[in-house]
This record gives sequence, C-alpha cells and structure tokens, in this order.
Amino acid sequence: MRSLYVHSPPMPDLLQEIAPALLPGQILARGVCRHLLHHGFATVEELVPAPGLRVDVMALGPKGEVWIVECKSGRADFTADRKWQNYLEWADRFFWAVDADFPVDLLPPETGLILADGYDAEILRMPAAATLAGARRKVMVQKFARHAALRLQAARDPAISLSGVFP
Repeated sequence: MRSLYVHSPPMPDLLQEIAPALLPGQILARGVCRHLLHHGFATVEELVPAPGLRVDVMALGPKGEVWIVECKSGRADFTADRKWQNYLEWADRFFWAVDADFPVDLLPPETGLILADGYDAEILRMPAAATLAGARRKVMVQKFARHAALRLQAARDPAISLSGVFP
C-alpha cells in the first residue's frame, strides 16, 4: 500500500507534539473523522450502540446514513477484536480504518476499507449498504445526538461526565 498524505506530509514528530496522549487507534480515528467531514458526515468517537459494544467512530451522513468505522492499529489489535460482527446491525455501512503498514488481506472483503493517518484518510473499498430499519435508525440518531451533546458539555465543564452526572 502507498503512504497516505492527502495534504502536505507531516513533520516526523509533529503529531505527537500536538497530541501526545493519543493512542494509535485514536490517531487513525482523527484522520477518519477529518476525511468524513469532507463528505458531509458528522462524527463522534467511542459511542456505545448497545451494552458491551463501543464503536471507534460513528458517522452520521447528510441523508441520515449511519456508518461505523473500527480503527485497527495492527494485526494483534484486529485479531483480538471478537465483537466487530455485532456492530453490523447498528449501521448502514461498516468500515475498517487502518494505516499503510496494516496487512489488509486480514480484513473481510465484504467490509469497507479506509486507509488513514492522523491527518486524513481515503476510502479504498465501499461496503454494500445494509439499510437500517427506521426504529433502529431513530435509536442511533438519538444516541449520536446525546453523545455529541454530552461531549460538548463535558468539554465546556470538566466536572461533567459523559453519563451526564458529576463524578
């Protein structure tokens, strides 16, 4: 796979200087979220669609589409993920986001593929759409809105937790 720098190449350690606390998957998520914004999608990270599940990125499209993106930083990260198939019922499309060094042959061919870095991303493979039922879509849009609102409130008031209560 080719190296991905859609814009100008970054300086070697610039990303770690800007966001030293980000883990490899979070760096990929940042690039994915930036890219999806260019396609008209709003995104949130670490959304819980159901108890026991937490998606890396949920994207809400301009026509109400719901996409889930799982960010994998390497082979071990992917092989340890035993829950990804449970995410399929919560989205219209499911994608993997990986970096240029990831062995993409491991990924199921029926799923989407996004090549990402901390600055941008590129959709390499679009999965077939599996349209959510209306009731499920309503639940996901409400979860998205609540999650985004709580994140915004927590950013403005550090005493608020994502559950909406004071710690």
